[in-house]
Amino acid sequence: MTEVPVSERSPSFLQQRQELLLQLLRTEGSIVVSEAAARLKVSEPTIRRDVNALAKRGLVARVHGGATLLGTRSPFGRDASEPRRQGASRGGSGARFTFGMVVPSFSYYWPSIIAGARAAASDTRAELILRGSSGSPADDRKQIRILAETPGVHGLIVAPVMDVAQSVDLLNWVQELPMPVVMAERRAPGTMPPGRLEWAVSDHAAGAAMAVQHLYAQGHRRVGLFASAGSPTTKHVQRGWRDQLRACGLDPDQQVTGPANAFTEDGRDALLDDVLAQCSASSTRALLVHPDPPALALVQHCLDVGVRVPDELAVVAYDDEVAHLGQPAVTAVRPPKQHVGRLAVELLVARLNEGPRRPAHRVMISPELVVRNSSSVGVAAGNRPPAERAAGFVLSQARVQPPQ
Repeated sequence: MTEVPVSERSPSFLQQRQELLLQLLRTEGSIVVSEAAARLKVSEPTIRRDVNALAKRGLVARVHGGATLLGTRSPFGRDASEPRRQGASRGGSGARFTFGMVVPSFSYYWPSIIAGARAAASDTRAELILRGSSGSPADDRKQIRILAETPGVHGLIVAPVMDVAQSVDLLNWVQELPMPVVMAERRAPGTMPPGRLEWAVSDHAAGAAMAVQHLYAQGHRRVGLFASAGSPTTKHVQRGWRDQLRACGLDPDQQVTGPANAFTEDGRDALLDDVLAQCSASSTRALLVHPDPPALALVQHCLDVGVRVPDELAVVAYDDEVAHLGQPAVTAVRPPKQHVGRLAVELLVARLNEGPRRPAHRVMISPELVVRNSSSVGVAAGNRPPAERAAGFVLSQARVQPPQ
């Protein structure tokens, strides 16, 4: 997480600082007071006071020298705030299993998934070997092969590129590997028999539907969508957005849409002016934007040109990596990234423990909608209960796809 200087003296920064602490906990599972103080550029007593305040609100558990996040129990394991079992480690000679993990990024989005996988590996006395891929089918295959041929590796967690012609060939090759494989935030295309492949994924369609439901409840009858072209998440977000619009009696074809990639590039002002002009011409006063950086760029541009958010344009981001740092803080759909990482490891452990007769599990986990000031005038921070001021008002619903 990027270091953000936060004043420890100004009360106006209290909510932001505690939100940053919660974000650290969501990303890493636990914090050490001295490390958190250095990253947020405040004193250790200030961090201890924040931890105490969050603990009183039931959001974190205090431990010696730091804190852990409450409520991270997975379907297969214990709560993250419980003491670790004797002998649990992050690898080494005491590991029961060794798992390889190939991810397309070490920065945006994936650190939380990696943190969840590391926590689950520690809980199950497994070692996790991490490799990065450039996101091409050739490099995916190379990195997966290296881990599969590493002596002592018992299983793999992979996230291969899925939007190119070679993807099916890659997945067919992965299925033939002599070890269990679980995909994280990836699933086999509908045209391909998934065989023994397993996966743990966020239900991005459900997340987009939550955003539309929220905006519809605020009185919006035109809800546009700008999403990142080329992202594997986009097609699911588009599907959930379309389906929920139709469920609300709205026509997706009448909404403002487009790619969001250029929102953060040079020359973006002209593009964002055009987006606002489209919204004005079509009486659109609500947008869902994927991912966070384009959403923040749009909100920033609105501030620059005098468009009031949310009064004149409500904005919901998708990912909730940095949305809370906007001004105003941006409402966001938060995929269950840590849980995806945890489940991927736990599915591998279950497969190894139960053997080949265990049916393939393909788990979908619903995101949360964290409502902040960019989408509803009625959720100004001072008007919400303390717990909501610290972590945002959360709407969630869970859906698990049964074994196939």
